[in-house]
This record gives sequence, C-alpha cells and structure tokens, in this order.
Amino acid sequence: MRAVIQRVSSASVSIDGKEKSAIGEGLLILLGIGHEDGQEDIDWLVKKIAGLRIFNDDAGIMNRSVVDVGGEALVVSQFTLMASTRKGNRPSYMGAAGHEMAIPLYEQFCDALSVAIGRPVGTGEFGADMKVALVNDGPVTIGMDTKNKE
Repeated sequence: MRAVIQRVSSASVSIDGKEKSAIGEGLLILLGIGHEDGQEDIDWLVKKIAGLRIFNDDAGIMNRSVVDVGGEALVVSQFTLMASTRKGNRPSYMGAAGHEMAIPLYEQFCDALSVAIGRPVGTGEFGADMKVALVNDGPVTIGMDTKNKE
C-alpha cells in the first residue's frame, strides 16, 4: 500500500461536477493498493497516519497529529501510485490490485482510519474520474509505502 499524505486547510473531491466529499483542516490521503496488500498493511498505515505529528503546536513546531487537532481526513483511491517507471516512458500499473481486491481493502482502510481519528472519513469513488481540489498547508506532503517501513 502506498499513500501520499498532505496536510490541508481544505480539500474536496468531485465526480461529474458534483462534490462527493469535502473537509476542512486535516489530511488528504491518496491511496494506492497493490496485489500483495492486506490487513497488516492497513493496520500499519492507519496507525502511522493517525499518529503522524505534522500539525503545529502552540510554539509553531510540527508536534501534533490529526487526532490532536481534531482534524478531518479525505481518502481518495489512486491506482497510479502503484506505477512502475523502470522501463520506458509509459508507466506500468501491473502492481496495482484489481477492483475485486482493491475495493474491499480501500473500504477497510477508510473504516479503520475513521475509528483511529474518531470521526467519519470523506471518500472519493473507487474507479471514478475524480477532480480533487486542495489547499496544501505548509506545504506538507509525505509519502509512505507499507513495503518500505524502514
């Protein structure tokens, strides 16, 4: 599982010109799911994201988590995060899980993150052509890969 986590002042996702989800201060999470991903990846990634200290404390130091600041989360599926660019100029998406595997893992991830942060999580729509808007706060953008935990 790969994630790009962005600290945002606001973010939204729209499908066919209609807003599906929107958040204020919090995290926009772009999530890629691979063939080898499972519950262990979800558990590790959710724990890391919920505890990630990237929000400022009273001294202006990034020392608070999304939970600490009462922030929101928006999770958007993005199979392109699983791209391999080893050969040529056209990315290969062979590492991305198919719908039958990825959709349940995406939903499990969103449910687990909701529990971890203590509030509902906004979502996109798996496989849809989505338009994502955000105001990246900082900017702060962090990449994580459950296959590269060290």
